[in-house]
Amino acid sequence: MPARNETISIPVDDQQIAGTFVAPQSKNLPGVLFTHGWGGSQEQCLVPARLAAGRGCACLTFDFRGHGKTLDQRIQITREDNLRDVVAAYDVLASRPEVDPKMICIVGFSYGGYLAAITTGLRPVSALALRAPAIYRDANWNLPKLKLHEDPELVLYRRRPVSWDDNRALLACVGFIGDVLIVASELDDVVPAPVSESYLAAFTHARSLISHVIAGADHVLSHERWRREYTARLLDWLTKVVIKRGD
Repeated sequence: MPARNETISIPVDDQQIAGTFVAPQSKNLPGVLFTHGWGGSQEQCLVPARLAAGRGCACLTFDFRGHGKTLDQRIQITREDNLRDVVAAYDVLASRPEVDPKMICIVGFSYGGYLAAITTGLRPVSALALRAPAIYRDANWNLPKLKLHEDPELVLYRRRPVSWDDNRALLACVGFIGDVLIVASELDDVVPAPVSESYLAAFTHARSLISHVIAGADHVLSHERWRREYTARLLDWLTKVVIKRGD
């Protein structure tokens, strides 16, 4: 299914963040919002977005504030700022005439996955795909994101099971009733296995829950074969769970 790219601006807090809308010429399509990781960009999401659009999805990628054209803001950006970015991008996607607003999926990586999980408690989301979703302590919510990694407890926090009632992202996961895909990397030293396991344990009310571990892979999927494996898993899940459910 041929798709077109459209460069757009997304308004948030009297600013504009850059986005790319990729979709075939059709109506009532499932919408897929891609959220990149901290230090990344929407460029990393464009390949799967274009492939998903080719299968019949309307996709939106965007740059968080503190990234892309707003890189100069990085030292001051907070989780609240970037959460508002996700919500603003969601609202733009849901308002597009090509999109069925009752069928919105979010695909998030690392920090973007963490914020995607929280967003399910703020907006209607029908499906959620998380790759190596990060986790942070709830304390100091409005501290600049860069400062969070100065917390000596963060590494320990990520290496033990976290209860859903002790974390905002996991609490949102408990309330989520849509379809879920979680993909972890076997040798992830940024988001180790207990983090993905905590997310999996939190999705107690999900309509469906699929998990996959990419053998030998690191956090950023530095080898092409790992990236291909992830993309294949994501597209297969989107086709079976998101696109066919919307037919």
